[in-house]
Amino acid sequence: MKRRKALINMGAVALVGPHLFANKKKRSQTMKKAIQTEKAPKAIGPYSQAIVINGMIFASGQIPIDPATGELNTGSIEDQTRLVLNNLKAVLDEGECTFDHVVKCTVFLEDMNDFSRMNAVYAEFFKPPYPARAAVQVARLPKDVKVEIEAIAVK
Repeated sequence: MKRRKALINMGAVALVGPHLFANKKKRSQTMKKAIQTEKAPKAIGPYSQAIVINGMIFASGQIPIDPATGELNTGSIEDQTRLVLNNLKAVLDEGECTFDHVVKCTVFLEDMNDFSRMNAVYAEFFKPPYPARAAVQVARLPKDVKVEIEAIAVK
């Protein structure tokens, strides 16, 4: 409080703006909200399909589960990637976003040898300017799938 008064007395508030001293009540109004849709697989643990906060959507990793049947797709990397991206699309749709709003993706692969085949399907869903992306090979994915993809979008 002493620092704030000193800055106010020095005229610093005019320079940096009053938002620097926004009260806690105003900050608490920026709450996170969960996104939930039946058009994507239900969460298989204590997490949300996505979270919206401050105009950003943080979508949890999607795996190749058919949301209509709950069945796991154990097909090719292309088939799994296509289903994963369709599931991700459903989550983004529920958050009133599209793939054009995605700024960052992370792709988790069971085998980096599948990268080029996954990438070909990925390119069907995204257009320039492409989101930033990381792709990593992991030791194991949930339900032993071949691919999982998460995304961050800005409304």
